[in-house]
Amino acid sequence: MIAHFILYVRDQKTSTEFYTKVLQMAPTLDVPGMTEFQINEHCILGLMPEAGIKNLLGEKLPDPTAGSGVPRAEIYLLLQGASEYYERALAFGAVDLSAVAARDWGDTVGYSMDADGHVLAFAQRTSPFYGK
Repeated sequence: MIAHFILYVRDQKTSTEFYTKVLQMAPTLDVPGMTEFQINEHCILGLMPEAGIKNLLGEKLPDPTAGSGVPRAEIYLLLQGASEYYERALAFGAVDLSAVAARDWGDTVGYSMDADGHVLAFAQRTSPFYGK
């Protein structure tokens, strides 16, 4: 199984530039209406313009622009170097929500928010007891 997580964004080009810089990876797909980043072999992060999904699915779908800027999703990336990713996100325009710190579930995590209101959590496992 490959999981595709697609975020609806106001400006595909701006969001693509942001995620390219923060993730330090080039998109595997970048065409009008969709950008994709291969996070790992089982996960793809997609960016689709808000207007694009509305055109695709029509009137049954509530207008995504009505929720633009309101936190609607969180991307929780478990990786090495969480602090570096967090700082890079802030350097490229993300809003600081909560500095990198040890959390009570066993991860060290920093939270920021992109221009569309998506929460970005950059985490690394710090507890050897996680999941026990």
